[in-house]
Amino acid sequence: MIKLGIIGAMDLEVDALKEKLVGTKVTTKAGMDFYEGKLGGTDVVIVRCGIGKVNAALCVQILADLFRVSHVINTGIAGSLNAKLDIGDILVSRDAIHHDMDVTIFGYAPGQVPGTAVREFTADADMAALALRLCEKVNPDIHAMAGRVVSGDQFISSSEVKNRLISEFAGDCAEMEGASIAHGATLNGIPFVIIRAISDKADGSAEMDYPTFERQAALHSAKLVEAIAANM
Repeated sequence: MIKLGIIGAMDLEVDALKEKLVGTKVTTKAGMDFYEGKLGGTDVVIVRCGIGKVNAALCVQILADLFRVSHVINTGIAGSLNAKLDIGDILVSRDAIHHDMDVTIFGYAPGQVPGTAVREFTADADMAALALRLCEKVNPDIHAMAGRVVSGDQFISSSEVKNRLISEFAGDCAEMEGASIAHGATLNGIPFVIIRAISDKADGSAEMDYPTFERQAALHSAKLVEAIAANM
């Protein structure tokens, strides 16, 4: 039986989805409001986790322990690290990496968490394929592609940092929660996918672009998540 956990960092990333819920029940835990109901006929729990990797990891664990979700989707916005991803486009995760994890002095790869065999947390292939297929239907004017999400507790607005994330991690988009959600879901054996709509270019123009395009980009992502829920 499918029970889908849907996580967004900010209200604007989940409000449109909460409005579509049928039979809403709200539970508050760790300062987060978890909205249970049906979305597109599927049992879901929608939650705003707050910004940053710690909030995101806590949220996944609550979804696993308290709500027993079977799948997790992280919806939201990100900065582009790939010239093929323009503002408004959508990145569907192939995998995710913590770009601010650095224990290289002990022989680990950049981004690799000690105790893990690899640095990448791999998204569920079926969920990712479904997301890409549905995006063509629900967002026909938007380019969508699979790629790598890189996450850290910083907003990327420097061309120098952007270029490092591209060269060191081969990242396609940068944000602040996805890798922690991927990490938590993987440890709990929960299939996941990250959906990221591009709000800015993660360079010197980000400070201007982000406030202008964040809401539009978030709605693109939410629209796709609603379609995924209806087709699971």
